Amino acid sequence: MKKITIKATARRAVAVFTLFSFFAIFLLVNIFRLDYLNYEYYKQKTYDQVTTSAKLTANRGNIYDSNMNLLAKSSTVWRIFVSTKDIKTAEKKSGKDYKRIIADGLSPILSMDSDGIYKKIAGSSVLDVTIKKTASEEEYRAVLNFIGEKGLEDLLFTEAQTSRSYPNDTLAAHVLGFTGSDNQGLYGLEYYYDDVLAGEDGYYVYAKDAGGNALDTEYSSYFPATDGYSIVTTLDSYVQGELEAILETVRVNHSVNNRVCGVVMDTKTGAILAMATSSPFNPNEPFTLDAQSEEKLATSGYIQGTKEYNAYKSELLQVMWSNKAVSETYEPGSTFKIVTVSAALDSGAASLNNTFSCRGYYEVGGWRIRCHKITGHGGGFNLAYGLQMSCNPCMIALSERIGASRFYDYVEKFGYFEKTGIDLPSEASTIFHKEENIGSTELATASFGQRFKVSVINQLTAISAVANGGKLVTPYVVEKIIDSDGRIVSQHETQIKRTVISEEVAKTVSDILIEGVSGDGGAKNAGVSGYDIAAKTGTSQKFDILDDNGNSYLRIGSTVAYSCDENSGISMIIVVDEPNSQVKYGSVVAAPYVSALFEKILPYLEFKSSSEQFNLNVENYVGMNINTAKEKLKEAKISYEIIGNGDTVLKQTPTANQSITLPLSKIILYTEQIEEANVIVPNLVGTDLATAIKTATNAGLSIRLLGAGATAPDSDDIICEQSLPPGELTKRGSVIVIRAINTKFED
Repeated sequence: MKKITIKATARRAVAVFTLFSFFAIFLLVNIFRLDYLNYEYYKQKTYDQVTTSAKLTANRGNIYDSNMNLLAKSSTVWRIFVSTKDIKTAEKKSGKDYKRIIADGLSPILSMDSDGIYKKIAGSSVLDVTIKKTASEEEYRAVLNFIGEKGLEDLLFTEAQTSRSYPNDTLAAHVLGFTGSDNQGLYGLEYYYDDVLAGEDGYYVYAKDAGGNALDTEYSSYFPATDGYSIVTTLDSYVQGELEAILETVRVNHSVNNRVCGVVMDTKTGAILAMATSSPFNPNEPFTLDAQSEEKLATSGYIQGTKEYNAYKSELLQVMWSNKAVSETYEPGSTFKIVTVSAALDSGAASLNNTFSCRGYYEVGGWRIRCHKITGHGGGFNLAYGLQMSCNPCMIALSERIGASRFYDYVEKFGYFEKTGIDLPSEASTIFHKEENIGSTELATASFGQRFKVSVINQLTAISAVANGGKLVTPYVVEKIIDSDGRIVSQHETQIKRTVISEEVAKTVSDILIEGVSGDGGAKNAGVSGYDIAAKTGTSQKFDILDDNGNSYLRIGSTVAYSCDENSGISMIIVVDEPNSQVKYGSVVAAPYVSALFEKILPYLEFKSSSEQFNLNVENYVGMNINTAKEKLKEAKISYEIIGNGDTVLKQTPTANQSITLPLSKIILYTEQIEEANVIVPNLVGTDLATAIKTATNAGLSIRLLGAGATAPDSDDIICEQSLPPGELTKRGSVIVIRAINTKFED
């Protein structure tokens, strides 16, 4: 029995020893695996459990215009938030209603409803509740004072954040775009250059205890944020502002249904000086509809809050944000005739000596395609006249001489089958016939810019190739990228894609266009006294929308123009989509506004004017001896009237530096302190130019003449605007500015 017990005990001892041996081996293997094989993995898991990180937001780069005026900037705002967990704990300990204390205290500071703040805190199940995301500097400091006064350091908190703002509100909105809630670019330059502007966020890593409090340990690390670069654009704020003002005038004057857009570009470099679409939204409040869109929504018949209402509002926002000059297409109409004539001359298919005829229509492919002048332009006229008069049969005849294949090649050379490459998002592509599908009818309609679509920026870029001597350039908006110290990171260089026509042909076509504007051509409304303006108007039909009889009834009126001096050139285009005025031709709804914009920006851009023989700024004669003043006026061939018997000029009308048109104006000099006579301003709008000049002169007013009448007046010119309101009393001799347009041309 005893031997059996000893043996059993020995066996049990061996079993236990074996078990412990296996367990020890298991432990040693796992310790080896943990300490050596998976050391980094478990180290990171431990690190993650005892550490947390705080984001350090990078400052987004600024956007400047070409003169370093701020267009977009980032500024610091503060998030105001509470810890609901700590509020509940504090309320249990003290019995105080801290939610109400905080709500009532923040309400006047943040201009928020007290009950709304209270419900926000009380109804939340998360630990961190934001009261206001973008508090201002003033609000931030007031909140800090409130926290200190009430001892809320563990309940109410502030956090610095970055906010994007646009100092000029709507200026260049469609070019700049805007950012989202996380400061990311969503539209325009903000989107296209988001990687450049955004920078790289940093973060602060620190150890924490069980209560989430920071511990000063070896685990604390600081990774600084890298601020974004700033971009300097080619935009000129003055030119941009003038363009936007002009487009709004067009929209109102012609009840435009589908917006107006325009672009101003340097013809040699492709730099965009201005680009705008009516009506500009405010990128500071991008989700607020503009007045026109809001009116459409209000009259839509949809009930606010419904699915249909919200969907329509979203659609209106998308349209409002869209940069019409880049992202939409249109039929260029007669402005494309510049390309047709250029191709004909450059290819040798036609010359200036060729003659053409127009019976008011041209028969091709079994169709009778009419000219805008139903009675026709007659016979025996040359190519220059055909372009200036915008004759469709002349263009069709030219396209037949060029031939479909060669015509297609020139359309391609002018860049229509590729995107311009402008540094803005969502550039639209041309919609054109496939080469094998171009029959006689397609060729005919394409010759005068119908039945195909291009983007506005593409059309202006193509025409600028004629303006600059035949070079197709890439348009661009960003001139350079700079760091926070102003050092240049990258600089744009002019990109010439190719030569599309010879310099000689480009000059010939430009001369034809200039002669048409300064003479009796269809684009004369685009003229500016003292400057050589090359221009072409166009009116195209919209075939996307038809009436009940299958006819197109909507129109697009446009004008493309350029002016060049010895060193530089400026081109511009204005496109009016669906004008609802009685006259819808580009020569009326666009050309006069091109003229008005050129009048503003050419002197500003220091283009030389030769207008002194027609227009001049009045000299200051006050204090001058009357005989000296009379001699000066006679020498300048300016009419004058002397009132009083004194020897010295005491007053004058018009006053010094006002611009007048000669010989339509007279200067009145006063040599005695005599009260100046007043006259009643007549209503000149709607009258013909000759009558208007006579009426204004008889009323005792001096005249400053703008528009078509200032360049090549004829009997069909009428006055479309005047500077002094009809019926108003003004000093005798005061300057009234009148603008003449010609309405006899279709295009």
